[in-house]
Amino acid sequence: MSSPGINGDSKPPCLPRNGLVKLPGQPNGLGAASITKGTPAAKNRPCQPPPPPTLPPPSLASPMPRAALAGGLCPAAGLPIGGPASAPVPGPPAERPPLATDEKILNGLFWYFSACEKCVLAQVCKAWRRVLYQPKFWAGLTPVLHAKELYNVLPGGEKEFVNLQGFAARGFEGFCLVGVSDLDICEFIDNYSLSKKGVKAMSLKRSTITDAGLEVMLEQMQGVVRLELSGCNDFTEAGLWSSLSARITSLSVSDCINVADDAIAAISQLLPNLAELSLQAYHVTDTALAYFTARQGHSTHTLRLLSCWEITNHGVVNVVHSLPNLTALSLSGCSKVTDDGVELVAENLRKLRSLDLSWCPRITDMALEYVACDLHRLEELVLDRCVRITDTGLSYLSTMSSLRSLYLRWCCQVQDFGLKHLLAMRSLRLLSLAGCPLLTTTGLSGLVQLQELEELELTNCPGATPELFKYFSQHLPRCLVIE
Repeated sequence: MSSPGINGDSKPPCLPRNGLVKLPGQPNGLGAASITKGTPAAKNRPCQPPPPPTLPPPSLASPMPRAALAGGLCPAAGLPIGGPASAPVPGPPAERPPLATDEKILNGLFWYFSACEKCVLAQVCKAWRRVLYQPKFWAGLTPVLHAKELYNVLPGGEKEFVNLQGFAARGFEGFCLVGVSDLDICEFIDNYSLSKKGVKAMSLKRSTITDAGLEVMLEQMQGVVRLELSGCNDFTEAGLWSSLSARITSLSVSDCINVADDAIAAISQLLPNLAELSLQAYHVTDTALAYFTARQGHSTHTLRLLSCWEITNHGVVNVVHSLPNLTALSLSGCSKVTDDGVELVAENLRKLRSLDLSWCPRITDMALEYVACDLHRLEELVLDRCVRITDTGLSYLSTMSSLRSLYLRWCCQVQDFGLKHLLAMRSLRLLSLAGCPLLTTTGLSGLVQLQELEELELTNCPGATPELFKYFSQHLPRCLVIE
């Protein structure tokens, strides 16, 4: 039996085979389709839409009536395709910028990169540069510019000062200039838009700045409150007298051959608001340390005397009487200071939180007893190259409950027994034993008891073996162990 077809042609009936019903093609472009009836794969497929309502099957021998299409049913799957009864189709989503240029995403992402990596990333595209050049990504960083980097050589051989607008956009508050002259500094002031008020810190290293150049720089750059001069041998003490301004709160002078006692006199007289002074000068004597006045006594909290070979215990007396409010003191390399000088420090500077006695070869265990008894607020103690320190001295330090950082680099008499005393110091977060030759693997392994330790330095320590480092990685997982 046959059913009438289109144009009166007769076709055999379209019979189902293997559960499939083949529908003829439609003039609307939907084409033929196969519908799987009740197969398990179709029923269990995830995210499968619910089955449509059962409809009377159309004539299998003739095309789908256009009325069915108008009613919104897809002949292939029985799904709505439009028409009066269909749900409204949502419009296209609002356009968003690609993830690679989405500023909200980039503002969070770029915090995970180092300063060097940010410099490279800023060259990728303008969008990245615009985000990265925000001052918040560069706070606390200081650009270092060498003299040869300050100029571009033109085709005719002339020099042109470089464009510093990129630095201005990032809002740098400090600069380090290396190998510059008076003329270079004047060019920097003229070409950097923020030089007059926006620069808070200036560092000059290995430069030929003279008294006149120093005076012009500090007169023109009115915002500078932190100044560092290192390896500058062309300015004199007279230049300090003529250029230093009362607004300076931090001063560092090192390896400048013309600095002696008169320089300290200029500093003490001209800088009443000085909070931090770092001085490395071979010709400064005890007399200079008596120049500090009561004004510095109230404002100065940090004093670093580095490799001042002429300073003795008499100079320490002047310091503790003139600067009673110190919280950080370094006598590193002051080789003439003895245990008596440390006793003066401990008895008179009770506010100290950081004390550096490194490279003081005359310091013994007795000095550590003074420190442990009187400096109850001390958080950092540096004893590098104090070659007379023994296990007895460490036993004194073990009573200090506030000490967080202890440096014992190249203390050649410290042994395993001394380390046992340190195991009671639960406040320790940083411990350096680099270069201690008498420490064994057994003694060092006991440090796993310091579970709060965050950094452990064992460089050039013979007892630090690969097996020990593996042991530390297992038992001190939160500690950075420096091999």
